[in-house]
Amino acid sequence: MKNNFSLSENAIRRITQLSAKESGGAKLRIIVDAGGCSGFKYNFSFENTEANIDDTLIERNGALVVIDSISKNFLEGAELDFIENLGESYFEIKNPNAKGSCGCGNSFSV
Repeated sequence: MKNNFSLSENAIRRITQLSAKESGGAKLRIIVDAGGCSGFKYNFSFENTEANIDDTLIERNGALVVIDSISKNFLEGAELDFIENLGESYFEIKNPNAKGSCGCGNSFSV
């Protein structure tokens, strides 16, 4: 994935804030799993392990994101954003490949 997955400034800021709280230079891993109410769902986790050989590592202004080779196919051209509203905050993926999504935005269909 060469610059086909982007990070908003809000996402970069939040990833760097959260990874600073983790030990060992944690990276945000994004995984697309089967499931959710629309067919696929996004999973986000911070990890301190080395990226796998087939992972894509994205670095933007100190924010590190890891995407596995299978999930990468679902995320071509997508953008990770971080949304903060009154009473809630969350990562959101704006995915042009999604044909539909559920109300929570974490589940999508292709």
